[in-house]
Amino acid sequence: MSSSISERINTVRAELPPSVRLIAVSKQVPTDVIRTAYTAGIRDFAENRIQEAIAKQAELQDLSDINWHFIGHLQSNKAKKALENFQWIHSVDNLKLAQRLNELAQQIGVSPYVCLQVKILPDPNKSGWNVSQLLADLPTLNQCKNLQIQGLMTIPPLGLTQQEIMLVFNRTRELAQEIREQNWPHIQMQHLSMGMSGDYRLAIQAGATMIRLGTILFGERGV
Repeated sequence: MSSSISERINTVRAELPPSVRLIAVSKQVPTDVIRTAYTAGIRDFAENRIQEAIAKQAELQDLSDINWHFIGHLQSNKAKKALENFQWIHSVDNLKLAQRLNELAQQIGVSPYVCLQVKILPDPNKSGWNVSQLLADLPTLNQCKNLQIQGLMTIPPLGLTQQEIMLVFNRTRELAQEIREQNWPHIQMQHLSMGMSGDYRLAIQAGATMIRLGTILFGERGV
């Protein structure tokens, strides 16, 4: 299994342009497998459950140059733990959460990198701003000076054709460009976190700078 994971990682990395950051989604992956991925050169790992991540981080303390990314739905009561244990939060999905993270970041003295999660198409199964809500909230988000807002994150709804997925990714890139052109002092739009195991090639075509891959690297896991 170890060699196959290394081979998978190398195969995927060979496809990636230098501008794209490979983030290995390690939810439900044991720490020995994470170590294998680390040995193969991965330094960015993503988790979607705080407690599972904290337990793994404790076992992997010797790997001090790992960047930990939180990609799950973040409840306000877990916000402090997320800030204490992750360098990146990709799933900031509403203004209230952003303001809470900003307040806590000041209290505990951190300055996390965050992405704003957007829903380009309506999707009852996912959190996130719709486009008009996000544009309306930008002046308030610009006041969240303890957050390093780096870009947008999106997940297309299930069941789309490749053409429809491409439209979602392209619209996300265009939205980031629209926001960039407004020149908000505390909102950067340098990154697009989009693309998973089934659609990362489309995301790269559309301009993704971070792709979040789990199944293609580690195989199938539970929900």
